[in-house]
Amino acid sequence: MATALAPARTRLDNGVVLLAKQTTATPAVAINLAIRAGSAADPAGGEGMTWLLSRVIDRGTAARSAGAIAEALDGRGVTLAIGVTRHLFSLVCTCLADDFDPVLDLLADVVTSPSLPDAEMATRKGEVVTAIRQDEDNPAVRATEALMALLYPPPHPYGRRTKGSVALVEGFTRDRLARLYAERFTPSALTAVVVGDIETGRAREAAARAFGGWRRPAAPPLAVPSPPPVSGRRRIVVPMMNKAQADIAYGFTAIRRSDPDYYACWLMNHALGQYALGGRLGDSIRERQGMAYYVSSALDANVAEGPLTIRAGVSPANVERAVASIDEELSHVRGEGLTPREVEASRTYLIGSIPRALETNAAIAGFLQTSELFGLGEDYDVRLPGLLRAVTVDAANAAARRLVDPDRATIVVAGPYEGA
Repeated sequence: MATALAPARTRLDNGVVLLAKQTTATPAVAINLAIRAGSAADPAGGEGMTWLLSRVIDRGTAARSAGAIAEALDGRGVTLAIGVTRHLFSLVCTCLADDFDPVLDLLADVVTSPSLPDAEMATRKGEVVTAIRQDEDNPAVRATEALMALLYPPPHPYGRRTKGSVALVEGFTRDRLARLYAERFTPSALTAVVVGDIETGRAREAAARAFGGWRRPAAPPLAVPSPPPVSGRRRIVVPMMNKAQADIAYGFTAIRRSDPDYYACWLMNHALGQYALGGRLGDSIRERQGMAYYVSSALDANVAEGPLTIRAGVSPANVERAVASIDEELSHVRGEGLTPREVEASRTYLIGSIPRALETNAAIAGFLQTSELFGLGEDYDVRLPGLLRAVTVDAANAAARRLVDPDRATIVVAGPYEGA
C-alpha cells in the first residue's frame, strides 16, 4: 500500500528548498537541514576540514555564544545532531510543535552566521584528533579506509578519510574553515525538511523568515569523476599485531544512484548479504561454517559510482578460509545466479520494509532529504514498490555479473595477520 508522503515543495527566491509534510501522530516536529557540502567538498590538502567544521559550527554565531545556543536547545529538550557524509552536511533535531519557530530560527542562525571562535576551534580539534587516533587503532576502520583509498585513488574524493589525519587537522586554521564555509554554504545548496505537527503554510512562513534574508552567490559546481576501472585482483594487509580479531574489507566500485540498474543491483545485494544474519554470505560463512563474527555486504550507490563492499570479522586463523568463501559465494551468484525464490524473498522484504522505514517524523525527513539529493521526486515513496516489483530474476543476475567479479576484487585485511 502506498504511503503517499506527498510533501509540499517550495523554493525560496534565494534558492533554499523547503520540503514540508504535516503529520499529526505526535505534537512534535523533525527538522532536517542539509547543505550540499559534504566531505567531497574538502579542498585538496584539506581532507577532514568539513568534518572539523561540523564539530565547531554550533559553537557560536554572530548573535549567540556557544553557551547560549546550548542553553536554548537544552531548555527545550532538543538534541542537535550534526553529521557529514560524502555529499551532505546535516543538522537534525526533533522539537515540540510549540517550539518549532524559535528552534528553526536558532538553527538558521547556526547555518547562516557561525562565528567559529578560536577557543572552540582548539577544543574541537583536540576531540577530532582523539577520534582519529581511535580510528587508527580500530581494524575495521583501517580496513575500510584502506579499501576506499585503493578503489578511489587521488584525486577522487571518495578515497579520502572523512576525518582527515592528525597532521592535517592540527594544521587547520579558523581562516581556512571560514573560507570553506563561505564557498560551500550558500542558500542554493540548502534543503530544509520539516515533518510533523505543523501546517505546511506555517512551515513556509517560518522558513522564509529564518532563511529568506540569507544572500550568497551559488557555490561552484563540485565535479565528482568516475573512479578508474579495476582490471585485476588486488590485496593488501594492514598489520595490527596487538589485536585479537582480523577485519576483512572486500569490494568493488559499483554504480551511481542515477543508474537505471540501481534497483536490480539493490535487490541482488540484499540477497547476497545486506544484513549480517541474512543472505548468502551470512548463511554460508557465519551460520553454516561458523568462522565469522560478522559478515555483510553494502551497496553505496552515490552521486558518483559508489562502492559495493563486503565486510567480515574473523579469527586471524580464518582469514584465508573467509576470503576463499567470499570468492566462492560471488562465483556462485555470478555463474549460477540467484534463484527466483531468493529474488522474490528479497523483493518482499524490501517492499515490506518501506512503511517501517517511514514510521517516525525523523525517518520521513531523512527519506525526503535523500530523495531531494538524488532528484527522485516527491512521489518516490509511492513509486518505489513498483520499481522493485519490476526487477526480474534475469535483471538481478545481470547485476551480479556486472558488479561482483572475484577476479577484480580489492581486498584489505587489517589485524593480527601478516598474510599467507
